[in-house]
Amino acid sequence: MRSRAPRFKREPTIALINIVFLMLVFFMVAGTLSPPLDRELALVSTSDLEGRPPPDALVVHADGVLSFRGTDQVDAGAYMSSLDPEARKEVRIVPDRELSAAQLVSLGRDLRRAGAGKVIIVTERGLE
Repeated sequence: MRSRAPRFKREPTIALINIVFLMLVFFMVAGTLSPPLDRELALVSTSDLEGRPPPDALVVHADGVLSFRGTDQVDAGAYMSSLDPEARKEVRIVPDRELSAAQLVSLGRDLRRAGAGKVIIVTERGLE
């Protein structure tokens, strides 16, 4: 009988190359690929701004009740008729966090049918 020569296992170089390539792609995506801003540029600080909803925004409560400027039980048509033609181009809604998405979409459709050009949903981050 002949004795077999010991077989050496090859290192998995392809797997190592794939890992290095994936790390390279990750750091390219995670890092900045755009040129830095001008060093003399000082950005505006907005930390002292007071966050509050716009005064002409339609507030939608969790139960679907609409209020506008403190008056409850407003419908989309009455709200739209109270706005001037310039304000109808961009209508702002401040929905409650617990309002269902179906109710919000339905309200958006009603506002569009009543003449709203663009419906903007004001969120918590937008108020900050």
